[in-house]
Amino acid sequence: MTKEGRQVTILVVDDEQVHRYMLCSMFREWGWKCVEADDGRTAVAAVENVDFDAVLMDVRMARMNGMEAFARIHVLKPALPVVIMTAYSSVDDAVEAMKHGAHDYLTKPLDFDRLRLTLTRALDHHQVEEKRQQLQVADQKPQPANSSIIGSSAPMEELLEMISYVAATEATVLITGESGTGKELVAAELHKNSDRHDGPFIKVNCAALAETLLESELFGHEKGAFTGADRRREGKFVQAHGGTLFLDEIGETTPAMQVKMLRVLQEHELQRVGGEETIKVDVRILAATNRDLATEVKAGNFREDLYYRLNVVTLSVPPLRERREDIPLLVAHFVRKFAEKNRRTVETVTARCLELLVSYGWPGNVRELENVIERGVILMRGDQLSEKSLPLPIQKQEVPGTEIGTSGGPASLQEAERLLILQTLEETGGNKSEAARRLGITRKTLQNKLQRYDLNFKF
Repeated sequence: MTKEGRQVTILVVDDEQVHRYMLCSMFREWGWKCVEADDGRTAVAAVENVDFDAVLMDVRMARMNGMEAFARIHVLKPALPVVIMTAYSSVDDAVEAMKHGAHDYLTKPLDFDRLRLTLTRALDHHQVEEKRQQLQVADQKPQPANSSIIGSSAPMEELLEMISYVAATEATVLITGESGTGKELVAAELHKNSDRHDGPFIKVNCAALAETLLESELFGHEKGAFTGADRRREGKFVQAHGGTLFLDEIGETTPAMQVKMLRVLQEHELQRVGGEETIKVDVRILAATNRDLATEVKAGNFREDLYYRLNVVTLSVPPLRERREDIPLLVAHFVRKFAEKNRRTVETVTARCLELLVSYGWPGNVRELENVIERGVILMRGDQLSEKSLPLPIQKQEVPGTEIGTSGGPASLQEAERLLILQTLEETGGNKSEAARRLGITRKTLQNKLQRYDLNFKF
């Protein structure tokens, strides 16, 4: 394995010479360069002078143990992934290290398949972090090709930028955000832009099923495993083999189910309910939650070790109230969608209607906006979507002065419409007919707006 034209380098820290020799020999077979350190002090000195891609470090060492060495390394290079090796008796130490930034831990004797997978994920994570830091320096904002996520605000540009880098890796991703923000859409983008895009994308809503049903749904069951199990059934983990499994609302699972999920994430194997056969699975895990899992861990409602397995990379989806400048874009998209679905003609959205939509707090986020626009298109009279088609709480809100977004400062409603037209024309290469179609208005209406805003385009 190479990294941007150079060989990946792993630092192995262990006071047992035979164990270091064995690991380094294996890493060289895998195409990695290996550097040895016989105690924590030597490891810290090596990290100060060499740019490693990952560190594999034992906990129990004579002169400086792995916990102290990790703490010093993490201060020196916070983004450098450190994987801890430990005996079962010291697992608590390893979990504590993960709380403070260690990438993962492995128990001795090592499972070499799991070791390779863990280090590969650590390298992927390191690559994502390096690219993110490079991006901040270069101030570039790449986005996934043909993204179905709508938004040009600063929070959405940041999210799309991270998706573009995380998607190509094998990293487990935890997607956080309030209900209705579009976490499932983010998961779909990650799969679509990954190397697994030709494989299945399987979705499971963990909050929608009782524990016994969820266990069968995820792991499958054997014939006769319980009442009504008249045949063998493959679970979602097996169905997602070679692709991606999206575990939505994972924060709603019970502790017992969390233990079973943890085993699959650790060992990449499972057993069907009522079965004894061990089944290997190759699945990338994406998980989503509207809960603060760190708080849930402290409250004892979510397993700490599972949290750190899931939280390799976190993507946070902003609520709609924090990206108001995207609302005109979303309104135009949903108007087109539901006008076509319901065979309605929508010539335009009134200024007052758009003003109310931009000003509203949207506790239900994009999902609520989508439902409001669908309702409005269905109930509207004539060919104009007006405030009269909106729900009463939105109609009767106080609008002291419309501000679209916070990152770009205040903007008038007319300015928002002007920017929306400009962006749409840019996306369509100046094609007025296509721009009008995307905006949900006629070409004549678009021409009138171009004249009103003194936008003289030469195509």
